[in-house]
This record gives sequence, structure tokens and C-alpha cells, in this order.
Amino acid sequence: MATADLLVIVFNIILLTLLFKYFPVFLFYTAVCSFNIVMGYAVKDCSVWLTIAFTIDRFVAICCHNLKARYCSARTAASVITIVWSVSTLRNIPFYFRYQSLGTWGGVPWGCGIRPEFFILPGWVAFFWIHQLLNPLIPYLLILLFNALTVRHIVLANRACRGLRSPSNRDQRGDAEMVNRRKSIILLFVVSGSFILLWMPKVSVFLLMEITNNHFYPSYDHPVMIADISGTVLFYLSSCTNTALYALTQSKFREELKRALKYPFTLIRECIHTSK
Repeated sequence: MATADLLVIVFNIILLTLLFKYFPVFLFYTAVCSFNIVMGYAVKDCSVWLTIAFTIDRFVAICCHNLKARYCSARTAASVITIVWSVSTLRNIPFYFRYQSLGTWGGVPWGCGIRPEFFILPGWVAFFWIHQLLNPLIPYLLILLFNALTVRHIVLANRACRGLRSPSNRDQRGDAEMVNRRKSIILLFVVSGSFILLWMPKVSVFLLMEITNNHFYPSYDHPVMIADISGTVLFYLSSCTNTALYALTQSKFREELKRALKYPFTLIRECIHTSK
């Protein structure tokens, strides 16, 4: 999840925004530009759907004890991650053919312009709507659904535990199982909650544009355009906040991060020791 979030920043902010503005020559070749756009869409899909997979994983771990032993395993996690990355990449390949060159530079196609037929051909229109459904509409609804089910299960479980405890033990903290699940529950709600809040403006503006059938506004000062741009900033911000949340809440993540940062220096020391 942290890798996908980092790649969202790399492809959508660093490459597609900053470097396009300051180093446009190479990155604006049609093939390179189209490839970067495809990867930008793909990593966004990966980030979103890995968040969904994490939400479902926590739902199973907390609410479905019979399924937990089979589903919540390293093997299942690896399979889910592989499927999400593969499907996200493959389903965004058509975006490569969405663009055409704006001209040539030194005999090489240069620039990325959307083909006019993208807006009128039934196949492209269907592809656009499938894309919008898979990101962000369906993920948004799934996160709301699974979090609501998880909250309901936790509330009912807490009531049952309080009812089963004797009066002498009623003032004690929750049982060992609830204590062990506390960090997982907190992380789930923080990650899912930040996703819901930070994506809400973007989803709201998209629904407003589709309901009113108005996708073009006269200036950037228009309230809808301001909301749309602000929503874009916030949904990119969600990729940054998730990584910070993992570092703050997960001890294993912090250990792996420290090991990754120390590895180059350890390797240098080993090379120096070997040379001596």
C-alpha cells in the first residue's frame, strides 16, 4: 500500500505535473507521455483497490472468525496484491490509445492530445463509465459498507462482552482478544476515514457534473472548478497521509523502514571491510 501511494506521487505529481512543466522535451514525446498517463491511472487504481483489500482483510479478521484462518494469511495477501497490481495495469492500457500526437519534433511524434472520437464512440464512452465506476464510485461505496459492518460487529461484540462479565470484572478493560485487535481497528478506521473524507469533494464534484451534464466552466474562479481542483489536491494528499499513518501505527512497518534506510550504509561498511 505504501509503495502504491508513493508511485501515485511519482507518476501523477512529479512526472506528470512538475517535470512536464520544467523538463517538457523528453517527457512530452507522445509515446513517453501516453505511457506516463497510463501508469498514473494504474497506480491510482492500485492505491485505491489495495485500500479496499485492506478494509476487507480487517473486516474478515474482526467479523468472520471462521474465514479468518484461511483468508488472513501471507499467501492470500501476496495473491491479492498481485491480482490488484495486474488488473489495475491491464485495465488502464486502453488509455495509451486515447491520445494522439500534436505534431512532430525531429521526426518523432510529440505532444499528447485526446482523440476526438474518445467523446463520441460508444466503446470509448463505455470504457469511460466503467473506469469511473471502478474508481472512485464503487470503492467509495465498498469502504462505507465494510466499515459500517465492522462498526456494527464491534458494537454488538462489546455489548455481549459487557453482558457476560461478572459485576466484579465489569470495571476491567476489554478482554485480551479485543486488546490485541485495538491497533488493527484504529488503523482501519483512520485509513478508511481519511480515504472517505479526502475523496468526498472529488466524488461530489463528479456526481454534480454528471447530474447537471455540465463539464465545462468559464473560468477557474467558478465555485465548481475551485471545488474540483481542491478535490484533486485532497485525493492526492490521501496518498501521502496513508504512508504516514502506517509509520505512526504499525511497529513492523517502522522496523522495515529503518532496515531499508540502514541497508545502503550496511552494504558500504561491508564493502569497505571486504576491501581491507
